[in-house]
Amino acid sequence: MAHMDIFNSDAFSLVNMTGAIEKMPSVPSFLGSLGIFDEEGVDTDSVSIEQKGMTLSLIPTSARGTEPPMGTTDKRTMRNFNIPRVAKSDQVFAREVANIRAFGTQSELETVAQKIVQKQRKLLTEHALTMEYHRLGAIQGILLDTDASTLYNFFTEFGIAAPTEIDFDLDAVSPAEGVLLDKIKAAKRAAIRALGAAYVPGVTSFLWLCGDTFYDQFVKHNDVRVTYKNWEAAAALRGSLGDAFSSFRFGEMDWHNYQGTDDNSTVAIAATKAKLIVRGVPGLYRRFNGPGEEIELVNTIGRPLYSQLVRDPKRNQWVQPEIFSYPLHMCTRPEVLLSGRNT
Repeated sequence: MAHMDIFNSDAFSLVNMTGAIEKMPSVPSFLGSLGIFDEEGVDTDSVSIEQKGMTLSLIPTSARGTEPPMGTTDKRTMRNFNIPRVAKSDQVFAREVANIRAFGTQSELETVAQKIVQKQRKLLTEHALTMEYHRLGAIQGILLDTDASTLYNFFTEFGIAAPTEIDFDLDAVSPAEGVLLDKIKAAKRAAIRALGAAYVPGVTSFLWLCGDTFYDQFVKHNDVRVTYKNWEAAAALRGSLGDAFSSFRFGEMDWHNYQGTDDNSTVAIAATKAKLIVRGVPGLYRRFNGPGEEIELVNTIGRPLYSQLVRDPKRNQWVQPEIFSYPLHMCTRPEVLLSGRNT
C-alpha cells in the first residue's frame, strides 16, 4: 500500500499546493468573465474605505469689497470591513490508496497526487460557485452568506438609501408606443447622475442582468419588436439573439438573460427582476484578497486562493486537502445599483 510519509514530500507543501491549485481551470461564470471587479491583495484581515462627500452649490452674487461667502469642508468618513473567510476541506483515507504499486507506469507519489487532485477539483468547483454568489451579492448591494444571513449591506454601511426599484411594466396588455424606451432613458439618467464625474461617454456602459420572465417579456415587448422590425437584426431577435441565456442591445443598454445554478435559486436573478451592472468605471467594483492564517503568511499580500494538506496527527490514516480564500467583494458606489422588475 502507499506509504503515508510521502505527504512529507515538498510536492505537498503549502507553497507547492497553492501554486498547483492556481493553475487548475476554474468553473466558468458570467459575472467573473466580465472582469468588472478590480482585484487587490492586502496584508491585513480588514480593509478601510474612505468616503468623501462632495456637495456642489450655486455661488450667490455679492457686492464688491465685501467678504465672499465661505465654502464648507467636505466630510470624510472612514469605514472598516472585516474580510470574510471562505474555506472547506475533504479527506483522503489510507484505504483509498491501498494496494497502489510503488513501481510501474505511475509512481506512488503520482497516483496519490491524483487522488488529491480529484478532491481539490470538487473543492474548486464549490469555491468558484461561492465566488459567483459573492459577486452577485456585491452587484446587488447586499453580500449574503450561504445561509442567507447578511454579511454586509453596503447601502447601510455607506449611509445611502437603496434606489427605488424601476417598474418596467413589461406585462402591460397594450403598452403605448415608446413607453419602454422612456423608462430605459429614465434609468440611464438615474445611473449617470449617480455616477457623477465618474461617467465617461463612450467608455461607461450599462448591462442589465435579467431573470427568465423579465427577459422573455422584454424581448416580446412591442417597443422592442417595432424597433427591430425594419432591421436585418429582426430575424436575429426571433432566433438566437433573443434566445435563452443570450444578450441583445436595446435603448443604448445591453440586456442579458442570466444563467444561474440549475435550481435557479442558489445563485440566480429572480425570474421577474433585473439588476444593472455599470462597466468602464475603475474601482466601482472591488475584490480585496486577505492573507492566509499560517505563520509564514501573516502580513503577506493576500492571494485569491490557498491550498494545504493536513495530516492525521494520531494514527496517520488520512490526509485532508483544504482550500482557503479571504475575499471581500463590494461596490464602492451603492447608489448606482439600480434594479428593475417586470411589473
